[in-house]
Amino acid sequence: MHVLLIYDISNDRIRNKVAETCKDYALKRIQWSAFLGQLSHNRREELMLKVSKILGDETGNIQLYPICSKDIKLQREIDR
Repeated sequence: MHVLLIYDISNDRIRNKVAETCKDYALKRIQWSAFLGQLSHNRREELMLKVSKILGDETGNIQLYPICSKDIKLQREIDR
């Protein structure tokens, strides 16, 4: 299943670690704080545990949205 992971983290070091972790899971950066890719249920849970551990007690928000294949095909982009 496709997933969209977005985050809002003010600490540069932690934000960069979360981004690198997303890349380790083969997610593709689609915006500065947004990654898209395919992950199984187990890998989604594993990823959320890892980024939660990275965030620790710091202030921040990390959200993961599963997206079905039918909906991902409806995705459109304008990039100028």
